Amino acid sequence: MAKRNPYAPREWLPHEKPMLPGSPSTPLHSPSKRIAFGIIGLLISITGALSNALVSANLTNLQGTFGAYSNEIAWLPAVYVMGNISINLLLVKFRQQFGLRLFTEAFLVLYVIVAFFHLLANDLSSAIIVRTAHGMVGAALSSLGIYYQIQAWPAKHRLKALVIGITASQLAIPLARLFSTELLQLQEWRGLYLFELGLAMISLGCVLVVKLPPGDRIKAFEKMDFLTFMLMAPGMALLCAVLSLGRIEWWFSTPWLGVALALALVLIVAAIVVEHNRKNPLLNTRWLSNGTIVRLGIVMIMMRILLAEQNTGAVGFLQQLGLLNDQMRGLALAIIAGVICGMIASALTIKPTHLSWPIVVSLVVMIVASLMDAQSNPLTRAHNLYFSQFLLGFGSAFFLGPAMLLGIGGVVTQPKNLVSFSVLFGMSQNLGGLIGAAILGTFQTWREKYHSSLLGDQLSQLDPNVTERLSQYSSLFSSQLPDSVLLSAQSSSQLQTVATLQANVLAYNDTYLLTAALAFITLIWVLYRLTRLRYINWRQTKMNAAQPVTPTENS
Repeated sequence: MAKRNPYAPREWLPHEKPMLPGSPSTPLHSPSKRIAFGIIGLLISITGALSNALVSANLTNLQGTFGAYSNEIAWLPAVYVMGNISINLLLVKFRQQFGLRLFTEAFLVLYVIVAFFHLLANDLSSAIIVRTAHGMVGAALSSLGIYYQIQAWPAKHRLKALVIGITASQLAIPLARLFSTELLQLQEWRGLYLFELGLAMISLGCVLVVKLPPGDRIKAFEKMDFLTFMLMAPGMALLCAVLSLGRIEWWFSTPWLGVALALALVLIVAAIVVEHNRKNPLLNTRWLSNGTIVRLGIVMIMMRILLAEQNTGAVGFLQQLGLLNDQMRGLALAIIAGVICGMIASALTIKPTHLSWPIVVSLVVMIVASLMDAQSNPLTRAHNLYFSQFLLGFGSAFFLGPAMLLGIGGVVTQPKNLVSFSVLFGMSQNLGGLIGAAILGTFQTWREKYHSSLLGDQLSQLDPNVTERLSQYSSLFSSQLPDSVLLSAQSSSQLQTVATLQANVLAYNDTYLLTAALAFITLIWVLYRLTRLRYINWRQTKMNAAQPVTPTENS
């Protein structure tokens, strides 16, 4: 008996037809099965995002465990993003050619295996290798969580499912800060990975029990796809390395950063040239260079840069003041509440005809939050930032679904652009986050040096305020240091420490003002584009109405 051609088109009922090749069909499910799909979708989305969040939230602890310098431990989150961005080039076509079920089970099994090997990594080098593999397999889980979420909702609410599936990953970083301290107390860094391994195994069990419906398969891969991958993947990896390590190694004093950036540009440009001249490109450069898509990409990158204020800004500020993760649990809960509220608000209000206005609202919310944070001082603690970080969490979830849907329209009409859009969306989120951390971190360092120099010039012992403060420190340490020379040196050192702290506080306030200014500029640009588009539509409608109606002949 002849085998059925897996790439032959199937007969689907109208409500079952998959939206695109590689996506699941949408048969009718019982209410209990819909609930199961929804819960599993949330579990998979959070599992995939927690992998990087657990490391990012505990870099200081991992640095001590591995005995690494700050520039060495920074490679862990960097290589995760490298693997995540690179593999997105091939994941879409893998689903389209080999089917969703194989994609689901194969990548979750790989995820479990990689999480297990994390437990065997005893030094930084092996941990970096495993983190790269983790980034690759973790990229598959984000789309998998969306597909499960879509099965949980009826057709009329499918946009709500898409919003929940996309924004659920925003919960990962605040969740990691909420309970990672207890995990570290189990077996140091292995406690983090034991938890991650447990989540991965639960997710694998769930998808084996509750399987996604089948979808259409097509012959997707071409030989030239792999040439593009071999050029683009190392190019993007080098770019990620520069963005991650630049502010730590410092941009202008480390030669390898310049070499890596030059090689990255050569490789990426070579990949673009190859794709531009292909008949069936992996990346549709003509579509990606379309004005609408370019503007959408810029807005998404800007939003991720602004959202870097949450981790590089607020959390970095509190860590500068000496707070640890277990002292920021209330802040993590506030961010989680903001993300959940943003997710619910986006799901309830999303409309295909008004996808730009949630971005406007999110930008306004980010401006307000950044201006509130800019009032910080050395006495500011986590509870003072609850409301502003709630607003940032709300904004991060509220814009994400509509931003993705803005680009999906061109994919539905032209399915070959799915890979291009997936790469655009993934790069805007991952690279946007790295660019945001690089810009804000560099700006904070530069402003700290500036304020330190100003404050240092004012620390003259001719100033009675400085003399009084030194006298207070001398009284504080006099019982511990009987030697007058040591006592004077300790007092001066303490005054310098306080001045450095104050300089850092002022620098973070400047950083918050920078994010507010960037958000304001982006908001003005988006409003200008929306106003211009509305004016063009109004003028076209008026011209159409003014044209005389030509009478038709009766046959």
